Amino acid sequence: MAETTVNALTESNFGVRGKADGNPSIVVDGVFVDGTFGRGGHSRLLLDRLSSSARLLVFDKDPQAIEVANEMSRSDPRIIVVHDGFGTLPQQLYNLGIKEINGIMLDLGVSSPQIDDAKRGFSFMRDGPLDMRMNTSRGYTAAEWLAQASINEIREVIARYGEERFAFQIAKAIVSRRESRPLCTTLDLAELVASVVRTREKGQHPATRTFQAIRIHINQELQELALALTAILRSLATGGRMAVISFHSLEDRMVKQCMAAAARPGASMARLPVMEKDMPKPVLKLLGRYKAKEQEIKENPRARSAVLRVAERTEFALPADQGASFVKAMGLVDPGVMFSDGGMAYGAL
Repeated sequence: MAETTVNALTESNFGVRGKADGNPSIVVDGVFVDGTFGRGGHSRLLLDRLSSSARLLVFDKDPQAIEVANEMSRSDPRIIVVHDGFGTLPQQLYNLGIKEINGIMLDLGVSSPQIDDAKRGFSFMRDGPLDMRMNTSRGYTAAEWLAQASINEIREVIARYGEERFAFQIAKAIVSRRESRPLCTTLDLAELVASVVRTREKGQHPATRTFQAIRIHINQELQELALALTAILRSLATGGRMAVISFHSLEDRMVKQCMAAAARPGASMARLPVMEKDMPKPVLKLLGRYKAKEQEIKENPRARSAVLRVAERTEFALPADQGASFVKAMGLVDPGVMFSDGGMAYGAL
């Protein structure tokens, strides 16, 4: 969905009557952000549409992704590389003296190179160390967490982030297994979960939900997304766009709820005796929801579950809480509360 995502940030008429096809000859100026650089596919397409004076901030936690980004930046001075998560957007903009951005794209979840590299420990289909960290230079691994977490902690993570109905049975099996020998590899965990989860949706591995849940917890993905959504609302210039690709329901639900709340802030007051002029003003305009095209899915089967949501910043000011109330973190984190990421703490945004 890279082409549609880039069109969303650069096409002035994107979203008009469902328009998602772009004009690659258009050149735009401003400051843009790729919050999930990966191996640079989205960034390369966007750079083709940016003027020589534009700037592109690229974020990633993955050291291997940062190597690719640094290599690109050596031949393209428009690129500014940030080795950190997109949740640090406010700090990075402040450090660079940038007051607002004209567009940001996020491709959430784990990237294909990370899944395909057995050494990263993301996939139950490839045996490797049980790591799962997106930033391998800091933080605890999945194996380290599973070795010390309580049965209730493990159950809660698997149930909440994996929406797994066998969460207690899996947690119990993990704690029982580690008493005799530790879980060290992805195959160790996948086989253990498969021995507990006897039924699963057709075509889905029994360990799919558990691996997803542990990965989200280790990388604090939803907490970072909650922080980032608030930061994006504060950072977007009038007319600036946000384009977010999600791959599972927890991420997509958070993005959808945030955009809807910011686009219709007065929805909860519709039946109250409040004059129209006193109703809260929308700070976002929704530009649509998009799915991968059939050809894209053929070329990349992982795109089947991708959902792209696009919104545009209006001219109206944010409410007093600076948009924090628009982010429904589903009980995961208060966007104004600090959380730690492998020893690094991010303060209230």
